[in-house]
Amino acid sequence: MKYRIEVDGLRAIAVLPVIFGHAGFSLFHGGFVGVDIFFVISGYLITTIIMGDLDAGRFSVLRFYDRRLRRILPALFLVIAATLPFAYLWMMPDEFKNFGQSIVATLLFSNNMLLAMTADYWSLESMFKPLIHTWSLGVEEQYYMIVPVALFLMWKYARTYVLPAMVVLFISSLMVAVWGVAHFPAIAFYILPTRGWELLAGAILAYWLAYRAAPSPKGVRQEVASLAGLAMIAGSVVGFDDSFLSPGLWLLIPVGGAVLVIAFAVEGTLAYRLLSSRVLVGIGLISYSLYLWHQPLFALARIHAVDQVGPQTYAVLIVANFILSYLTWRFVEAPFRNRQIIGRRSFIVLSVVSSICLLGAGIYLNKTYGMYWRVFDRNENIADIDKRIYNSRVFEYKKSHFDSDGRRRIFVVGDSFGRDFINMTTETFDVSNIEIAYSDTAQACIESRSDPVDKSLFDAADIIVFASGYDTPDSIRQHCVQRDITWADERGKEIFFVGTKHFGYNLNWIIQLSSNDRANQYNKIPEFSLRNQKLDEEIVPSANFISLLGAVSRDGMVPITDDNGKMLSTDRRHVTKYGAIYFGDHALKPSAYGALLVGGVGAQ
Repeated sequence: MKYRIEVDGLRAIAVLPVIFGHAGFSLFHGGFVGVDIFFVISGYLITTIIMGDLDAGRFSVLRFYDRRLRRILPALFLVIAATLPFAYLWMMPDEFKNFGQSIVATLLFSNNMLLAMTADYWSLESMFKPLIHTWSLGVEEQYYMIVPVALFLMWKYARTYVLPAMVVLFISSLMVAVWGVAHFPAIAFYILPTRGWELLAGAILAYWLAYRAAPSPKGVRQEVASLAGLAMIAGSVVGFDDSFLSPGLWLLIPVGGAVLVIAFAVEGTLAYRLLSSRVLVGIGLISYSLYLWHQPLFALARIHAVDQVGPQTYAVLIVANFILSYLTWRFVEAPFRNRQIIGRRSFIVLSVVSSICLLGAGIYLNKTYGMYWRVFDRNENIADIDKRIYNSRVFEYKKSHFDSDGRRRIFVVGDSFGRDFINMTTETFDVSNIEIAYSDTAQACIESRSDPVDKSLFDAADIIVFASGYDTPDSIRQHCVQRDITWADERGKEIFFVGTKHFGYNLNWIIQLSSNDRANQYNKIPEFSLRNQKLDEEIVPSANFISLLGAVSRDGMVPITDDNGKMLSTDRRHVTKYGAIYFGDHALKPSAYGALLVGGVGAQ
């Protein structure tokens, strides 16, 4: 394949918005589309190379994967290994455990699948994940586990159907993407079936340019089309934000822009001259390393900071990113891609040893709950501090009916915040006098609920509690509060709405303190939590409101450790056992809800 210098320039156009967007620069809200441009470039280049080898009769699946792994693995090994010691020093156990899982998933080219099951790309927590960006490597490598073999077989037995097959798969994947973002947006963001059309756009272009399109010199059409492509990319970068569902139809704009640039930015056009500039080509050459390094640098800086990282710090990190990326390209990427320097046997040995070491580290971190003894005592019960275990055990309270034994019946409706509330209740009050039922169904007005189990539990309950987490005002909650209170009053039931809680932008700085200095530490409450707290106070009558932040905060600060230095939360949102006890003592006991439980009144 003839080297196309302007495609390296396009790589720079792809990676820079990703970096500046993740650094929080407002002009690059849509910087995430850089990954979509990378997909198009990758689909185009790899398909062109494979078809060229097939035509020449020299295609080898083994040689393809050797070349591919030489491109991907060495720099990836380095970045993961370099991130590990800082993660050890600065990460909470829950995060460090998740990091270990991500190491394993990344090296198995499946981090996109792990994230699809566990993480929303747009959530605050994602900003603290050093390897979240490797989801795109997972998509690409899963694609290339299929495409080379499929192309080889079709080239041999059904060559005339190659382009039609690509087009059908492109349309099918795009349709799945549109459906996916409408029904399962967090999952659709990460997976190959909803992302494959972007790679296939590049593959279709490669086939078209190789076999269908006549070579065309510079002309008006080439000038206009290539500049239009750049404009479509630029417009997406500055015009998109996280409200644009991805990978939905909107992505046809940057993807189409990348296709136009690759197809029409021929030598002599203005777009070609811009993209072939030394600066952009230089950035393009190190774009893979730039992409690999930027997220660990940003995430570790956020983890280490007490408050949000400012633009000056991001500027320093971006400079560091360029330095590290150049060194990685010069001394790792380039040598490993040269078979004269690193032979096949040496590459295999180094890759196997590196994989075993890093996979072993990841498995160890998962097994030891992120080496929890760095923060907690070794004799701690992990079930009390692992948010997933402690929070999820509440599912045992899901039931279809209450027992009629005279205990006070409490029905809690909510998400993981509702499960937190149940833990606060069971850690604080005598559970022999109460019976709890739990439902995680979507919130709606009581009278509007259609689930027969929920309806029977509402009818049988003495106390009804709504507790859900949200980062933006909940219109359903605002609409239903007074209607639900009226419904409960008419039936002689008590009803409560639990306020939001948040333990601050970052908890990890507490690790840097000695165990003797960790008692009674506070964090700044995020503005959105304060706004939601105020909104709750405005729409919920005080007699029906359990204010969590209002009960424990002071001057806009929230406690993150108790009197003994025990962490109240390890993930910013949910409580440990110590957090449940703390909120139970400080928020639930003094409330009207607490008065009912302390009074021990039986069923009505």
